[in-house]
Amino acid sequence: MTTPESLTFRSDVTVELVKSSASDADVLFAARVSTAGEQSLDELKKDPERSKGLINFLMRDRHGSPFEHNSMTFFISAPIFVFREFMRHRVGWSYNEESGRYRELQPVFYVPDESRKLVQEGRPGKYVFVEGTPAQHEAVTGALRESYEQAYTAYQKMLADGVAREVARAALPVGLYSSMYATCNARSLMHFLGLRTQHELAKVPSFPQREIEMVGEKMEAEWAKLMPLTYAAFNANGRVAP
Repeated sequence: MTTPESLTFRSDVTVELVKSSASDADVLFAARVSTAGEQSLDELKKDPERSKGLINFLMRDRHGSPFEHNSMTFFISAPIFVFREFMRHRVGWSYNEESGRYRELQPVFYVPDESRKLVQEGRPGKYVFVEGTPAQHEAVTGALRESYEQAYTAYQKMLADGVAREVARAALPVGLYSSMYATCNARSLMHFLGLRTQHELAKVPSFPQREIEMVGEKMEAEWAKLMPLTYAAFNANGRVAP
């Protein structure tokens, strides 16, 4: 049976790029077939400045399909409530999450650290989050830890009594950590980043929950290294997906 010492509490998320086939050359390869027929993947090397200009043109004028001919697969560890928000993104995404039907879920839970703003001020559509007081942070930490301990104790008791994992998991909260593979292309990732991150260069304001923004920031950093010209054009054109 679980004890308070056996539970793990985290405030972070992890994102690992496990495989990719994504480069700026993929965008050029796809775009230039429109006017020149079959193309070589070495297009970028022939005229770097012209290639940079073409990618910026495609981004600016929202010719989106050339940005789909690539692939990135991430392994993500985050609280379940983050993954529920991920599932709003369906076009150009594929997901496989660990299953509570087939394995016993581990006692790893989300507790926000002191950097997490706790208080929402304002009405829907015009609200902001502000710092919580030390007393509020203490209250959140205590309440979540107590709740998690009770939930995981109930989960383990049901398993010990022979209840199926798919039934017993109903006792567990959305603050439980899960893991999944998420595969996308650059266009679908840009749509995700436009909604799930805040950025000074964004033309359209976004109001993401901080925890999914943390995931988005880590994915963005990996993508920027794979497709630097595409990433620069995305930022230069207001972080609006084509």
